[in-house]
Order: sequence, then structure tokens, then C-alpha cells
Amino acid sequence: MPRPASSSSEVPLTVDRSGGERDDETLLERVLAEPRTLALAVRRDVAPVRDGRLALIAPAQLAKDHVRAWAFLGRTPDGTAVVLAVLTDDAPDDLIPDAEGTPLRAAGGDLPAGEAELLTTAVALAGWLRDAAFCPACGSATELRHAGWSRHCPVCGREHFPRTDPAVIVLVTSATSDDRILLGANAAWGGERYSCFAGFAEAGESLEDAVAREVGEEAGVRLRDIAYRGSQAWPYPRSLMLGFRAVVVDDAEAQADGDEIVEVRWFDRDEIGAALRGEGSTQLPGPASIARRLIDDWYRGVA
Repeated sequence: MPRPASSSSEVPLTVDRSGGERDDETLLERVLAEPRTLALAVRRDVAPVRDGRLALIAPAQLAKDHVRAWAFLGRTPDGTAVVLAVLTDDAPDDLIPDAEGTPLRAAGGDLPAGEAELLTTAVALAGWLRDAAFCPACGSATELRHAGWSRHCPVCGREHFPRTDPAVIVLVTSATSDDRILLGANAAWGGERYSCFAGFAEAGESLEDAVAREVGEEAGVRLRDIAYRGSQAWPYPRSLMLGFRAVVVDDAEAQADGDEIVEVRWFDRDEIGAALRGEGSTQLPGPASIARRLIDDWYRGVA
């Protein structure tokens, strides 16, 4: 049984998307028949993890009635094909021997970078393959093309591709001191976890305008010096998170909207350091998120 990336002593799994191969309509059929091909089985956002690494298996080890769809994810440096197996919701938990089904949110921060990227891609693509089987223009059932990366409508002829929605997320610092940041507690988390402010960019809106609008709506503050910091694919449900840092114009304006954000609070560097170490009662975003990266960078003084 192939068991790549099953122990910390092995080289982390890296996969090149090999996007040019997707034009070959026989690609999936061929790689699924190859004995070396490896499959990453995903059920919604849960994937098998063994010893802190993704557990991949031969496609033939998965029963046909447990797989909703297949897609080509790419190739390892030695040319081995890696495919996505989108599992049905009722697939049993013990499909992968000695592996634990772990959500992306929990696994992403602990996996090697290449494997975290592979899992993020797999979860995003699996969500689209699961939820977008019909043409949004005419409602007809679509046909999979490009090794699982596009859908063709045989009735109206439209081509459809996995959708990605741009969303902004911003860490804001005090107008008077870079040693203070403003975080908010979201109602969806029961008000127990503090994070950066985030939201989707609206139609016709620049990213910088989206940053200013979202923070103004959620925390009541005006911003200046809005600067891009990096991005992260986040398939909940299909977002590309674009991270920013900004400075508040007037600290005294900070006030939660009382709807989505139940509390806003200023934190100093010592408080954030304690929370990052797991000390005290303040909960921060998980290590897999760009929100945590923005906070970490600020705490460590990364410019």
C-alpha cells in the first residue's frame, strides 16, 4: 500500500499542478489506471492525516460507491500522478487505514507547506465538484472536462470553472502606537475568539475600498495607510483572502457594530504574546489562517 508522507522522517510531499495536461480528455482515465497514482480522499473539508502528514492511497483502494467525483491534482517531482477523490457524505470514517480524518482548519497549520497547499486546493475543488453539478444559466446537468477542472453544459454550451470570491482581511494598529492592535469578537464564534476584520469585496469595489468599508462597518473606525500584506486561498466556502495592514485615524472611534461583531478591543503586544503562547483566556485565530499570520507578523515586528 503506498504511504507517502506518512511519517515526519520522510520528505514532504510536493505536487506541481501540471495544468497543461488537463487539455488531454483521456488524462483522468489514464492516471487512474496507473499503479503508481496516489489519491487524496476528501469528504467536504476533511482529509486523512497520519503522523502529521497527508495519507494518500491507491485509487483502487476506494470503493466506487464511496467516490462522487475524481480530479487531477498534479504530479510529484518523480512524475507520480496525484488525484482528488471527492468522497460521498456517507463514506465511512475508516476508509484510510491508521489515518485520522482531519478538517483543513485543524490540519492546515501543522502540515508541511506543500501538503497544506495541496489540501487547500483539494478542499476548494471538491466543494465545487460537489455543489455545482448543474449549469447556473439553464439548469441542465453539466459534463466534467479538463480532468475535473471545468464543466461543459451540453444544452446551452456554456463552460464553467471553479469560482473564487475575493475577500479582504485587515490587521489595524493604533493611531498613536504601533504596539496596539484592534481585534473583534465575531458573533458566530460566541464572542470568545478575537481576530482581524474581514469581509467580501463587493461588485465594482477596489480592495482598498473594501478594507475601509468593512472595518468601518464592523468596528466604526476610519483607516489610513492601507497596505497589502499577502494572500491565502480559503475554501470556506470559496474565498481568496487578501490580507492588509492599516492604521486607525482615531482610536476613540472604535465601536462594535453589535450584530456581526459583538465586541472590539485594543490589545497591546504583551497581551498578544501571552495569547500566542496559549496563556490567559484570550483566544486567537487558528494557525492555518492568514488572520493568525497577520497577527504573528505584527507581534514579531515584521515590516
